[in-house]
Amino acid sequence: MTSPLEQKLRITGPVVVTANRLGDGAVVYRTVDGSWSTRLDEAAVVNTVPAATELLAASLADDISAVGAYVAPVRIGPGGRPEPGNLRETIRHAGPTFAAPTMLAT
Repeated sequence: MTSPLEQKLRITGPVVVTANRLGDGAVVYRTVDGSWSTRLDEAAVVNTVPAATELLAASLADDISAVGAYVAPVRIGPGGRPEPGNLRETIRHAGPTFAAPTMLAT
């Protein structure tokens, strides 16, 4: 598989970097200060390929906290807050589409 940094980024609007938290699989977003947040409204939003590449590179280097980082489109909603920019991100942002089993029957 090709590394996200080796793929040519095509950015046509605002984007964020998203991944999954290593400890529990929760969807997380890279923030301006370089940490991870489960809140999309705290994500660093960028609009250029160089800015997205820099944010993604830093995110991929932090593979202890989160894994599978990639650039995801967002749209700017009311109050300037980012909202998911496509169906995949809408589903990821909303959480699992079904309840996970809490225990296996023995």
